[in-house]
Amino acid sequence: MGIVYAIANQKGGVGKTTTTINLGAYLAENYKNVLLVDIDPQANATASIGVDKDTIQGGTYEALLGIESAKNKILHNPRLKLDLLPSTPALAGASVELVNEEGRELYLKEAIEPLIDKYDYVLIDCPPALGILTLNGLVAAKDGVIIPVQCEYLALEGLGQLMQTLNRIRSSVSPDLSVRGLLLTMFDPRTNLSSDVVDEVRRHFPNQVFNSVVPRSVRLAEAPSYGIPISIYDPNSTGAKAYKELAKEMLAADEPKVPAFAEA
Repeated sequence: MGIVYAIANQKGGVGKTTTTINLGAYLAENYKNVLLVDIDPQANATASIGVDKDTIQGGTYEALLGIESAKNKILHNPRLKLDLLPSTPALAGASVELVNEEGRELYLKEAIEPLIDKYDYVLIDCPPALGILTLNGLVAAKDGVIIPVQCEYLALEGLGQLMQTLNRIRSSVSPDLSVRGLLLTMFDPRTNLSSDVVDEVRRHFPNQVFNSVVPRSVRLAEAPSYGIPISIYDPNSTGAKAYKELAKEMLAADEPKVPAFAEA
């Protein structure tokens, strides 16, 4: 069964979509079947791989509400070797429509469950808010949450709030919810502040922080406007190297450990 991660942080602009797209691209480069699930009404993940949200015929909204099967709404990108369950403008209304529904936090989990066996990885790009859509993403993330943490002031405060939310979700609807790892993003080696944030996050959350650190990068910011991941736009950039290392780090930990020699 495939691995399902949500990429989440209630703070905007920390690199959630950038991480979803570029981690997915490098996992695909490592011969993994990858599905990206865009549950952000802003549809940034959808746009970042060259899909116009205004021209597609349905996506996550229809799957979430059970209007259509998720498999019928998946878009295939042979160039990137990625599949996408896209976001559309209709998704903005899902929060209102789900508010009084029983078991509303389980809708996404149930929608994508039939797909999981077809993929090695399912990456869910969550909105920058702790509403019902993000809750659906977190509950669906059976293998954990990847939390991008911006290397800037107040990062730890926001991280503390998110951890409290995860604890509440565990106690109420998803007891197995775990943190797959904290990913430090937008690191600027020229500033003491970035280094201080890295040290503080590693001190507060030992053994939960990825070794890979994503630098602040103009090239990373430019790539989505061309509808391609950094692995294609500028594979030799510092941002590309960071996400490539992150994919390697995750694959090394996620893949089953096979003995070097059979036991006698």
